[in-house]
Formats: sequence, C-alpha cells, structure tokens
Amino acid sequence: MPDPWYVLSGVAVSAAVTWALRAAPFAMLAPLRHSALLAYIGERMPVGVMVILAAYTVRDTDPAALASIGPTVLALAVTIVLQLWRGAMTLSIFAGTAVYVAVTSVMGL
Repeated sequence: MPDPWYVLSGVAVSAAVTWALRAAPFAMLAPLRHSALLAYIGERMPVGVMVILAAYTVRDTDPAALASIGPTVLALAVTIVLQLWRGAMTLSIFAGTAVYVAVTSVMGL
C-alpha cells in the first residue's frame, strides 16, 4: 500500500495544477479587457466564423449536380437572411444547419 503522504502529495499537486489551469485564462484576460485589438477582433470574428463555415459547407458541393447544390444553396440563403435580419449568429447557424439536414433527409441524399 502506498505511503499516505505520497498519496496526499499527489492529490495536492493534482489539485494545484487543476486550479492553476482553470484560473490562468481569467488571469490572462484581465489585462486584455481594455485592449483595442481585442475589441476589433470581437467585432470582426463573427463574420470570419460565418465565412469559414460557409466555405467548409460548399467545399464538397458539385455545382453540376442540382440535387447536390440545392440543399446547400437553400441552407446558405436561410443562414444569410437570418444573419442579416436578426444579427444572431447562433440562430443563423442552427437554422441553416437544420434546413440543410431536413432537405437532404427528405431528398434522401
């Protein structure tokens, strides 16, 4: 059986590392709260995420096959319209994904 002090020290080290890893992001975020760069990234990132997701969505789409491009175009249109109308990225992404999954399920793709 292991020595109790050995087990206790292992638990203490594990607890310290866990606490430090959980506290580190908050400690690093404090100086960045008033950063102009962080504010700029916060404004531009949602559009960047949407562009990346759109490019990922259409990368395997064959423009010659209407059955392949139809659900993609419809889902992207829903996503774009919702984003422009409501400005809620989460709503836009989930709605576009739901439309794509529903249309491809109905079409049997």
